[in-house]
Amino acid sequence: MKRVYIRYFDVDLNPKTQNPYPKSPIRFEDSTLNFEIVPVVYIKNKVMLDKKVDLLDLAQKTNHFIQQINTKNNISIEEIQIDCDWTLRSKDNYLRFIQIFKKISSKQLSATIRLHQIKYYEKTKIPAVDRGVLMYYNMGKIAPDSLNSIYDRNIAKRYLASLKNYPLPINIALPIYSWGIHIRDGKIIGLRNKIDVNNLKNYSSFVLTNKNWFLVKKATFQNGIYYKEKDQLKIETISESDLFEMANDLKKRTTQNPKEIIFYDLDEFNLKNYDAAIFKKVIDCF
Repeated sequence: MKRVYIRYFDVDLNPKTQNPYPKSPIRFEDSTLNFEIVPVVYIKNKVMLDKKVDLLDLAQKTNHFIQQINTKNNISIEEIQIDCDWTLRSKDNYLRFIQIFKKISSKQLSATIRLHQIKYYEKTKIPAVDRGVLMYYNMGKIAPDSLNSIYDRNIAKRYLASLKNYPLPINIALPIYSWGIHIRDGKIIGLRNKIDVNNLKNYSSFVLTNKNWFLVKKATFQNGIYYKEKDQLKIETISESDLFEMANDLKKRTTQNPKEIIFYDLDEFNLKNYDAAIFKKVIDCF
């Protein structure tokens, strides 16, 4: 059976009440019978920064909503994954939430872990989950420069040596997504997802000026976004060679063989950018 991690909903603060609420819940259109589903709930850090948040209530409602979605779609689960980029300020609330949620859900629990949380785990602490998932992406700063914010090997190397000391068993999540950084007058005005570079090359308003850099020659709307004349679009992608490089670097630094290699994000748009055989080849590196 194929295992798929699916984002069920985000937890955000309601702009009016400032209470936590489920944002953008999933709606299943196809049957999931042939898949083992792991619900993923992304909790925004500002929810955990709220000193007044009722963690028991939040855990109960989060678990109940997951159960509602499962019941409606005839899905049976063994594990739930919590995704939250917690900080030193939100640490206490987050760690407490994990403890409460683990008890309430009675499921295997995994949590996403960032590189800095691996290196500085004595400060950031370790959530009481069964397994972590190292998010090996979003390493750099989103900026109008020549670097790739999704993957930067030089930044990764600052953290890799700490992997062998991390006490929690971890799986690895590797990126297969891309995006465009929309720049105007040297300033970032937004991230543009699902940009087909080949289509962009054939679009007369965009001119390829450098590798992965486009200049807007004529003001235009593209996928509902307004591009002003002289705007720039910096495309950040992950190549197949990047994936092999990541896998080999991680293999050398980790003392525990990960039980799973997760590719993010496995949607139709991203999958068409890779040869179908690449995923098994990358996994075999471990």
